[in-house]
Amino acid sequence: MSNIDLAVFTKPWLDSIESVADRMAALGVQGIELPIRPGYQVTPADAGSTLARACKVLASRGLRIVSVAAPLEEAVIEACGDNGIPIVRTMLGIDLSKARYAETIASHQARYRDLLPLLDRTGVRIGVQNHSGNNIGSAIGLYHLIEPFDPKHVCAILDMAHCGIAGEPTELSVDLLWERMPNLVNFKNAYRERVNGPEENEAVWRTHWTTGRHGGFSWSGLVAELKRRKFTGTFVLPAEYTDPKGQPQRMGDDVLPFLTSDVAYLKSLVAASA
Repeated sequence: MSNIDLAVFTKPWLDSIESVADRMAALGVQGIELPIRPGYQVTPADAGSTLARACKVLASRGLRIVSVAAPLEEAVIEACGDNGIPIVRTMLGIDLSKARYAETIASHQARYRDLLPLLDRTGVRIGVQNHSGNNIGSAIGLYHLIEPFDPKHVCAILDMAHCGIAGEPTELSVDLLWERMPNLVNFKNAYRERVNGPEENEAVWRTHWTTGRHGGFSWSGLVAELKRRKFTGTFVLPAEYTDPKGQPQRMGDDVLPFLTSDVAYLKSLVAASA
């Protein structure tokens, strides 16, 4: 499988962009997905002035920003366009205390329509990723959300970890979204585990975020399916692993042993499919 780069979502690290760049260069990846969020190296409030510097620092280590995880704010999209970053990744949460599912879908679609002139002018795409919890978590849900739009404006960031939890087979998920996928796919993994015993009245389950070899879908199967379809582009590792201390996920260099293993494993899958 040729023309595949690897990138890492750098959410676990809140220190300097130089430190982030050094870690990623040491991992041997080619790029990052940068969170543009409060508390990170680039924030929504200062993206217009700080994103260019982040790109420069990364480029000095041979890295590029393949996408950003950021709110759909006009200033953020403008900054991405100015710096040649093609995708602003987002997700769609459903809060039933505020609106029903269908109403939420309609409101987000209206927001996407409002942004179409800006997307055309900047050359930036909205990339919507399926996610867990009260979000659009499946490939079919993602398809219904973005179906009205040209993929050059609104595209699908497939994350098979969430599809696997939802019970969607890899081949069907890829087939469903193939014409709406950019040259970017997520690689993380998870499984459902029971957290109480059989003596309890009813089972309680949670999602455990784990390494690529040990989750609910096959990384090798996804690589094989993408090879069959002649995919070229970037595989992004979100670096999401369950924290045994009860936090939402491991953060900082605590992820490095797991991420290093996953980078090596994904590299081996790409090399084997060449």
